[in-house]
Amino acid sequence: MMVPVALMLLGALTAVVAPRMLARADWVEREPVVALWAWQCVVAGVLLCCALSMTFSAAAAWQAVRGQLFAPAPRDVVEAYALGSTPWAAVTAVALAAGGVWTAAMLTREIARARTRRAKRRAELVVRAPLLPGEEPGADRLVVLEGERPDAWWLPGAAPQLVITTAALRRLKGRQLDAVLAHEQGHAQARHDWLLHCSGALAVGFPQVPVFAAFRDEMHRLVELAADDVASRRFGRLTIALALVELNEHRGVFGPCPSTHAHVPQRVHRLLSARPRLTAGRRLRLTAAAALVPVVPLLIAFVPALRALG
Repeated sequence: MMVPVALMLLGALTAVVAPRMLARADWVEREPVVALWAWQCVVAGVLLCCALSMTFSAAAAWQAVRGQLFAPAPRDVVEAYALGSTPWAAVTAVALAAGGVWTAAMLTREIARARTRRAKRRAELVVRAPLLPGEEPGADRLVVLEGERPDAWWLPGAAPQLVITTAALRRLKGRQLDAVLAHEQGHAQARHDWLLHCSGALAVGFPQVPVFAAFRDEMHRLVELAADDVASRRFGRLTIALALVELNEHRGVFGPCPSTHAHVPQRVHRLLSARPRLTAGRRLRLTAAAALVPVVPLLIAFVPALRALG
């Protein structure tokens, strides 16, 4: 019964240590795409620890589960796990299974709410920008709306649409408009909406778990940095920085008082500071190191079987 305990301890350790390491890392803002990957690996590792611990706990508690799980395995492999029945095995298995069901329910609810919001926004879009005869809903990839406030956003879905107001067209100069469109296209191409849905579902479903709240907050921040980099590589850091200023100046985000868009000045400062990217070798090492986080639980789960077979 040491394997389920080891997996739970590993999951708890990962949930506590990994976010602190990422918060202290000096490369996160320089490589937001790698940081997005690292965060996904951390959360996947924590969830995998819970799922494997639930499986082995259920095998220890109920002979039927054990028979199904180890049906093709030799007797030596089964004995190597020492899955003797203990009073807390069934409780652990049921609690973790309930957590898994709750996670699925929260993700389903988040996706349903996102679809409802998307349908509502598309309906409002049709009202504000009526279709001409012969046009089909969602056929245009770019929609221009009459508006007094400069703004631009994208609507995710099977056919993502970029929406921009006429005020933004008047304020954005030269290549700034192209940079803003490239930023929004970066969101659409990377399907950042799925990252936001998953992180939001975990944070809402488990508000007492700090790693999930940090995961949600970092996803919202890092997807914007990653999209900024997409635009800056095509049109330059200064261009996208000036475009961000033009689009957000009316919101008062650059004043002394905090606002809901407080991250915008940080994004502008990051673009203007122009810190160099990491070398390709270091990016590869960081990517590989992050990928090891969900691999370690699998190794712990299979070590007894490999030893018995060896």
